[in-house]
Amino acid sequence: MRGPFSYSFPLRAICVTALAVLFPAEALAADAHELPGAAMSLWWALPFGGLLLSIATGPLLFHHVWEHHYGKIAALWAALVIVPLALAFGVPSATGAVLHALLTEYMSFIILLFALFTISGGILVAGNIHGTPLVNAGLLLTGALLASVIGTTGASMILIRPIIRANDARPFNAHVVVFFIFLVSNIGGSLTPLGDPPLFVGFLRGVDFFWTTTNLWRETLFTGGVVLAVFLALDIILHRREAGAPKIKDPTPDSKVRIRGLPNLPLLAGVIGAILLSATWKPGVSLSIHGVNLELQNLVRDAVILALAFVSLAVSRKEYREANGFNWGPIAEVAKLFAGIFICIVPVVAILRAGHDGALAPLVALVNSAQGTPNDLAYFWLTGALSSFLDNAPTYLVFFELAGGDPHHLMTEFASTLAAISAGAVFMGANTYIGNAPNFMVYAIARQRGVAMPGFFGYMAWSGLVLIPTFVVAGFLFFG
Repeated sequence: MRGPFSYSFPLRAICVTALAVLFPAEALAADAHELPGAAMSLWWALPFGGLLLSIATGPLLFHHVWEHHYGKIAALWAALVIVPLALAFGVPSATGAVLHALLTEYMSFIILLFALFTISGGILVAGNIHGTPLVNAGLLLTGALLASVIGTTGASMILIRPIIRANDARPFNAHVVVFFIFLVSNIGGSLTPLGDPPLFVGFLRGVDFFWTTTNLWRETLFTGGVVLAVFLALDIILHRREAGAPKIKDPTPDSKVRIRGLPNLPLLAGVIGAILLSATWKPGVSLSIHGVNLELQNLVRDAVILALAFVSLAVSRKEYREANGFNWGPIAEVAKLFAGIFICIVPVVAILRAGHDGALAPLVALVNSAQGTPNDLAYFWLTGALSSFLDNAPTYLVFFELAGGDPHHLMTEFASTLAAISAGAVFMGANTYIGNAPNFMVYAIARQRGVAMPGFFGYMAWSGLVLIPTFVVAGFLFFG
């Protein structure tokens, strides 16, 4: 007698074959809230790798297809996780695992990004100043500090146009945008969970809000300081060379700088307050949705942050957003792609949790010594290397789980390991245009404004000459 779902013989054969390939041994029944990572082969990681590879190569190799169908591509990779999970472990277990990732992590993650993107889009830095080396260094320093308060995306979107205007009469100005990506779009966001998506993922996993501030300030100060010093020296040299070159008419003459959209500033403060509230207020009340417990403080936090974003839309003047080139395209892309990422990483996390008993045991051995202690330098470079070409938020999550996934242990006895993972994910997102979401946004805006930006590999030449030596020294200094 057939059940409610009837399959033809070929479809049954495909399902059986798929299960045989996915499991090197007999499939085990999963608990309601956990998947049996020890019984899962590396084939389960294929959709995750495929989606990240699509994100890395799509905008470069098949730009027009990617631009119109990236949501469908992400949904296809997600389906290649959900359907096999349901077939292997049953619909309840698959639903529970996917809902847990979406409701406890993805929703809070995307709500924060949406709010920071929306509120910062209503703040306009109007006017113009002349981009001398000291002025440029000051703008980069300001942006780097701002990045940990309103996020690398928010700081990049607010300041990239003013810094381009300040340098649009200079024949050598592409390097200013390159270092802007280094410092404002990446390194500067390393001090709070607001700064960069991987750190907010850590916060959602239980890392204290100010843990990165107290544990990464030395690494950030050294790395950011070295990169800023290199920029200042280079900009002074190029500025002196420009003194004998033919003058370029300034398309945006100097004028008084004014900050418009000031009502959005207290809204940003409200976002920070909501996050701090959720970190300190623990009423012990939760809501269960299909077996997934959602704590009251997190629900209140997300509701407040979302409300602040809508208030920003109501109080911000339309002309300020238009002057910023504000549109919903970037955040829509992030929302769709990260929904796929958070689904596709579910089986990968299950395998990592199995540790030495899982299919990723060689990776576990690579980042741990023979005695089983973490190799912080290996964590720093492996997290950073993958963050250079893949998105740094899921990369952070992979190595967070690889290090044990327990926030309390990682914040205390393994604090140096968590610092290495955090620094690698945030710092080395600057190595390529695709390492962090704001990188490509800044590149596109600069090209649109007439800046002769280096191509993909040209940019990597810059990062190879400036960032990699800095990271080598920082790695041995702090994690060696």
